[in-house]
Amino acid sequence: MKTIVCFGIVLCSLCAAGEVLVRKPGEKVVLQCGIASSHVEWLHGTDMIFNKPKKGFRRKGNSGTASRSKDYRNTNLQISGLKEEDAGKFTCTVDGKSQEHTLLVVSVSADPPGELQVGAEASLQCGVRGHDSAAQQWKSPNGQKHPKTVRIESVSLSDAGTWECVYSHEGVEYNESLVIKVKGPEAAAPTQKPESTPIHGSVPHNPPGVSQSPSVTSLLLGLRWWVWVAVGVGSLVVFLLVVLVIVLCKRIKRRKRRYLKIKMGRLPLQPKQYCQCEWPAAAEKTRQGRRREKPKAPPSRSRC
Repeated sequence: MKTIVCFGIVLCSLCAAGEVLVRKPGEKVVLQCGIASSHVEWLHGTDMIFNKPKKGFRRKGNSGTASRSKDYRNTNLQISGLKEEDAGKFTCTVDGKSQEHTLLVVSVSADPPGELQVGAEASLQCGVRGHDSAAQQWKSPNGQKHPKTVRIESVSLSDAGTWECVYSHEGVEYNESLVIKVKGPEAAAPTQKPESTPIHGSVPHNPPGVSQSPSVTSLLLGLRWWVWVAVGVGSLVVFLLVVLVIVLCKRIKRRKRRYLKIKMGRLPLQPKQYCQCEWPAAAEKTRQGRRREKPKAPPSRSRC
C-alpha cells in the first residue's frame, strides 16, 4: 500500500513539474496543459498571459509575450516569433491544479556570419535564456572546451566543423550546434606560356631537317581547307537566292504593268477561242399543212 502511495506522489510531482522546452529565436512553441472544465489561466512568471473562465469574459495580459500568444485547443498556449524575453517559467492553472513549464531560448552565432576566411578574426557567441545555471561553454570540433564566448584571432582550416554550445538545466545537459565553414587561400593557377600565332601569309620557320606538320601545311591564310569550302558554298547559296529574288521581282512588276494597262483600256482584251465543230447544219423540216378533215355524213332519215 505504501508503495502505491509513493508511486502516486512521485507521479503527481512529475506532472506538476511539467516539461523543459528548448527553442531558438523566431520559432514557435506550444505549451500543453490539462483539460479544463471551468477555469484556465496562464502566467509567465508573475505576468498574466490570459485568464479564461468557463463563464464570463476572457482577459489577456499586456506584456510582449502575451501579445504573441494565443490559446491553442482551449487550454494550451501557443507563442509565435519567440524572443529571448519569452524564456522562463510558465504556469498553467486548470480547475485549481497548477502545472509548471520551462522555456529555454538558445541562440548561437558567429561574427562575422557566413563563411570565414583563413587568417581573419572571428568570435562565437552562445546565449541561453531561462536556465538556472551560468555554466555555458563551447566544444570545438577537436573536442577542446572553450568559454561561452570564443575569440579566434587567426582563423585556420582546423577551426572548420561543428561547434557545440553545451549548457545544463536542473542537472540535465543540453547542447546547440553551430557549423563553421572556413575558406582557404586560393591556389595560384599555373602560368602557361602563350603559344605564338603565325601572322597571316607567313609560314612558320622550322629548323633544318624538320619537316612541317600536316596541320601547318593545311593552313591557308590562317584557316583550314574545310573553312574555305564552307565559305564558298555559303557564298554560292547567297548568290542564287539574290538572283531568284531579282527574277521574281521583275516578273511581279511585269504582271502589274499589264494589269494596269488592261484596267486603263490601253490593251484590248483578246477574245477567247472556243472549239467549233464542222458538222453540217441540219435541214429545216418542211411544214406540213393541216389535214383536211373528212366531212361528216348527214344524218340518215328514217322511212315511215
